[in-house]
Amino acid sequence: MAGRGGVVNDTITGIVTWDGIVPPQCQPNPFILRLSANLTWVLAHEPLHADIDFKKTNGVGPGMAFANAVLAKDPTFGVIGLVPCAIGGTKISKWGKGTFLYKQLVMRAAASFQYGGTIQALLWYQGESDTVSEEDASPIRLCNFLNLRHDLQSPTLPIIQVALASGRSVAFIDTVREAQLGIDLLNLRTVDAKGLPLQPDTLHLSTPAQVRLGEKLAETYLQFLPSGPISSPTPPLVVSEAVVTLCYSFWWSHYQA
Repeated sequence: MAGRGGVVNDTITGIVTWDGIVPPQCQPNPFILRLSANLTWVLAHEPLHADIDFKKTNGVGPGMAFANAVLAKDPTFGVIGLVPCAIGGTKISKWGKGTFLYKQLVMRAAASFQYGGTIQALLWYQGESDTVSEEDASPIRLCNFLNLRHDLQSPTLPIIQVALASGRSVAFIDTVREAQLGIDLLNLRTVDAKGLPLQPDTLHLSTPAQVRLGEKLAETYLQFLPSGPISSPTPPLVVSEAVVTLCYSFWWSHYQA
């Protein structure tokens, strides 16, 4: 979920820029970290994917809103580690087992363990790149990708996917949505983005929509947790902005047009 909230394209100059506006729900929090491109834990802030999807202009995504919403619901939750992996405009075939992006995803997941912590959930937002052809829209590819839980060594890992929304008339968008809403896997839940406000490009979610999506993801994630307060260790110890003791580590991935 790289996030394009607040990213605008000047139709005259062709320059794509981010407006730099970070809503209150997406502000940094000392209990929210991110795994950087060089595999070190740092304080998380928008744009989360600035050094991951670096060939594109990144803006606000749902990640910070998600993490802040979890902590607001339970201040004793502990530390949330976000592991951004999104690369915009990539089809799901680019994320198949054995591909470069798949290997990068698994490698970053493994690197997140180096200072402790566990993967608690996979957040997945399939983009519009697979709505152009019937072959790309096949639900088989989505099911095959979600089987990556085996390589993450967590066969029951909770997965929260987002059913895509677009204001554009694309040939197979309904096919993709039907696959997303109809898939039946253990510990898989779906959050529907349809109806959330879009950017002027009628493709990407606006900043307010990214915030709301993050909150909906948090609400769904918390349903996986047992009732009652969550015990956690002391806040993270950061040395030279790299050495971190984590309470919880989340896995975060997405591809989007």
